[in-house]
Amino acid sequence: MKMKLLPLLLASALLATTPLLATAQAPAATAATQGQAGKTVIDASTRIMTTLQQRKAEFSKDPTALRNFINSELNRTFDRDYAARLVLGAHSRGASDADIKLFADAMADNLMQRYGSALLNIQGRPSFRLKGESALPGNRGVRVATELVRSGDQPTPVEYLMRNTDGQWKIFDVNIEGISYVQTFRNQFDAPLRQKGIKQVATELRSGSMQAGTPGNGK
Repeated sequence: MKMKLLPLLLASALLATTPLLATAQAPAATAATQGQAGKTVIDASTRIMTTLQQRKAEFSKDPTALRNFINSELNRTFDRDYAARLVLGAHSRGASDADIKLFADAMADNLMQRYGSALLNIQGRPSFRLKGESALPGNRGVRVATELVRSGDQPTPVEYLMRNTDGQWKIFDVNIEGISYVQTFRNQFDAPLRQKGIKQVATELRSGSMQAGTPGNGK
């Protein structure tokens, strides 16, 4: 997985400078509803990239301001608690909402600490192309298919899995070149969670002694 892109992608599409809408259309029966999910991705990408460009000097000097901005976007477009439950898998059974939130916030903070500054230095004039949407099985939401386009590189397929929560479309998984954010971290954290439990893993993520996205046990 292209981990340096992940925090931005989680904020919701992130890196688009001039989003291009492809001609692919959702089925007529669900086009209006599904189209709103794709619009959420494109709108967020435009908003985030514009802000990163306008405030680059400020964010370069003040990493806390950058972290606060990305966190606000995560809260706005990413269903982090639901995604955390999917990452935890069987380990979430019987866990309190407070423990789920603790793990979700610790993982997001860990990713930002590692990759936050890289968001200001992405090369290749990135843009996103929205290719289309399709319904997920079991009425779980929609899959928004896009391509990340950067000059000098082949397009990178990026898919967003989204669900409607209280009238808002939010991302709960990101697939980059066919690799799932949820599955990647579920595999990484399975052994540490069995050995230490949710609270201890969250504590180690917060401290940096465990790293999200690192092969093996994260250390």
